[in-house]
Formats: sequence, structure tokens, C-alpha cells
Amino acid sequence: MMSGEQDRSAIFGIRIDRVTMDQAINRLRSWISQKERACRYVVTPNLDHAVQLQTNEALREAYRSASLVVADGWPLVTASRIFRDPLPERVAGSDLVPALFHALNETKSGGTVYLLGAAPGVAEHAARKIEQRWPRVKVVATHSPPFGFDRDLAQSQDAIQRINLCSPDVLVVGLGAPKQELWLQKYQSQLTVGVAIAAGGTIDFLAGRQTRAPRWVQKLRMEWSHRLLTNPGRLTGRYARNAWHLPRLLLQEHFARKANLRSRPTH
Repeated sequence: MMSGEQDRSAIFGIRIDRVTMDQAINRLRSWISQKERACRYVVTPNLDHAVQLQTNEALREAYRSASLVVADGWPLVTASRIFRDPLPERVAGSDLVPALFHALNETKSGGTVYLLGAAPGVAEHAARKIEQRWPRVKVVATHSPPFGFDRDLAQSQDAIQRINLCSPDVLVVGLGAPKQELWLQKYQSQLTVGVAIAAGGTIDFLAGRQTRAPRWVQKLRMEWSHRLLTNPGRLTGRYARNAWHLPRLLLQEHFARKANLRSRPTH
């Protein structure tokens, strides 16, 4: 059974698991420890995903099929609290993956990891960094598929075969949204992995190609500004679009909740 609906917060049309980082890690470790390799996948919505979800039915379906949905962005956490349906904390994908590696490294058996995505050479560099930092975590293989592989059945099947030959505990998928979520939802039943995480730019972070904001910036909930300053060409348009859509999303949420209250039977 997937996580219970009563343990989820609904915001901007996304049902997000009401979990802390520790609770999310415990859930992932539980799935990894099971003998069968029935792939469960994790999605990590942020404001950009929320905007895309408004008009992308396939992405909404991929989110509904996910076994764990955690709030990557502070706007979602803040909105959940404004509407009194609070999420306990932000669980960013770029924090979740290292935290899972740390947890696996603390066990005697460690864990195995497959890295799918990022530019050629980046995943290999990330693999070396991972094994240096977490010696009991073994990166069994990496694959940087060609652009458009997700729309090519033969190339997707090749990627699945590569992954299943290794049968890793953790599949980290860094293809960007919505490609990674749609690919995982489409091929979930064919993957023999413990858990798959749609992790966006996490492989780049692990490789040191992209840098995280200092902790004090993260605590101020201003990590977006650091990312914008370090990658303006890729993020300026996205952040401007999201800022434009945020007031509309908040108004939609307000009126949807009012309508829901009016429709409830009174006793």
C-alpha cells in the first residue's frame, strides 16, 4: 500500500507526504530492505513542478503513481502552512539523496547505487565523490543517455537493461522535470531496483559541478537566490515564470478550499 492519504497534505493539486527527512529516510530504507525488487519511486515537487502540473495531465498521473512525494521547495511548505494543512519541513531531493547514502553507509552491508542522467562524465565524477565520502556505498554503474532517449523505445529499453543487470538498491535519476518523472512512471514495472528517486540536479551537486547555497542562506529560505546567481542563463526565465504564476496558484487554492468547505454536509 502507498502512503496513506491521511498522512498527506494537499497543496496546488499535489498530495505531498507529511514526513520529516528522518521519516522519509526510514521509509526508503524499509523498501530497500525488502527482498523483492518492486521499484517504488520518489518525486520531489517544487514550485516549478507545481506550475507544470497545472497543465500537464501526464505529469499529474506520474505524481499520483509515486510511492513517496516530498516537498522540495519552501513555497510549497509555506503555502501548506498558510492554508492550515502543514507539512513538517522541506525535504529537498538534493538533501534526501546524500542523507540516504549516509544512512546506508552506517549499516554493515552498505548499499548499491546506479546514477542515470547528467552530462557525459559528470555521473562518473559523482560516483568517485560518493565512494570517497560514503565508503560502504558502491556506485555499481552510471549512464548518461543521449538527448531524447526517453522518447525512443529501444534506447529506454537499453537503459532499463543496464540498470536491471545491476539491480541496485537506489536508482538516482537526474534527467530534469518532467522527463524523469514521466520516464519512471512509464517504466516503473520493468525496473528491478529497491527505490528510484527523481532527483533533478542532484548528480551535478554530488559531482561538485553545481554548488549548494551556504547553510545560513538555506535557513533563510533564500537558496533560490544562490542558484539564480550561479546559473542565471538556465534559471532566470524559469524563476520569473514561477513568480508570475504563484499569486494565481495561491488564489486558486484559496477558492478551491472555500468551495470544498461549502460542499461539506452539515450536521
